[in-house]
Amino acid sequence: MLSEPTYLAARVVAPMIETHFARHRAAARPREVAHLAPPPDVQWVETIIDVAFWASLRREEGYSPKISLALLPPNEATQPVVFAHKRRLMPYNLLKLAPAVEQPGIHLGVWYDADGLYVWGTAIGIPPLCFVLEVLEPGLLVVKHRRADGFGKFVNVAILRGDQLQLVDADNAAVSDCPALQAFLPEQTLATEMGETDNVLVELASAMRAHGRGGLVLIVPPGSQAWQASIVQPMTYPVTPAYMGIAEMQREDQTERKWQDGLLRNIGIVGGFTAVDGATVITRDYHLLAFGVKVARAENSTPVDKMVLTEPVVGSVVQHLHPAQNGGTRHLAAAQFVHDQRDSLALVASQDGYFTLFAWSVTLEMVHAHRIDVLLL
Repeated sequence: MLSEPTYLAARVVAPMIETHFARHRAAARPREVAHLAPPPDVQWVETIIDVAFWASLRREEGYSPKISLALLPPNEATQPVVFAHKRRLMPYNLLKLAPAVEQPGIHLGVWYDADGLYVWGTAIGIPPLCFVLEVLEPGLLVVKHRRADGFGKFVNVAILRGDQLQLVDADNAAVSDCPALQAFLPEQTLATEMGETDNVLVELASAMRAHGRGGLVLIVPPGSQAWQASIVQPMTYPVTPAYMGIAEMQREDQTERKWQDGLLRNIGIVGGFTAVDGATVITRDYHLLAFGVKVARAENSTPVDKMVLTEPVVGSVVQHLHPAQNGGTRHLAAAQFVHDQRDSLALVASQDGYFTLFAWSVTLEMVHAHRIDVLLL
């Protein structure tokens, strides 16, 4: 038998995670329950997090482990590779197996017997609401689960950074004043909405973070020319005709895996342009209009001097501050653009990994910035 967990944050967060999965399982429609993963028990959640945390602090041949652990039996997985001999879940075994599962989309399968948790092999496909723990770097762990439609990025539940714990606010109450932000943010009840969620902007945000250069995307209404009043003219890189790869993929048959691969590929193409200095402009229906553009204050506008900043983390505090206190030139440009073009959105990826959405709040009558990097890890 393994010793008692010694990572305090694991003990604190485990009951919250068990509640999260139980709540969404209870909300699922009866016909969907059979397709969901087994609910994670609090003791196994605590143990998996504890073992993974201590494994993350070790090194094997100079490398820190990067692992994704999925709690499910082999018969629940798609394309499983089952080991002839079980390996007990302990830091040493995770460290040894980590090099085999560093590629995205491969999970180490974990299940339990009378002697406790063990690693049974690897899995590529896992069912919705399957407990997944990802080790990103030493001391940084993310609890997540697969989306119900299987498309794109998993839904983050909790982030553990050493002794710091961030529990994702499933209700996103911080953006209740701003429908534009509510429409963008990924739903936390996807287990009950098979195939009904559009996650293009979430995937675009991930693509913006992936290149590590930082980036700014301006999202404008289709058919509008008003946004050009907030852009330095002439634009260096207009796209004529507009690139419509994402929009065209959305019109195709969305039931096949190749559709998902094609859509992600087109999102990646647009995401690549965000690495170019300046802003990338797309419409709300995902037509790429320009990239490398410079944002300027509209002629009849005033400088933006205040905004509200929130984060989808339980217990986070709403801040009112000057946009310059929120970040660098990209953040200030995004705030000014949304202040002038109030029917638009702006997405900002920082080089340090932070990610912020900007929208105009009619209720507050000011720019509302919402930091969502905890959703994108």
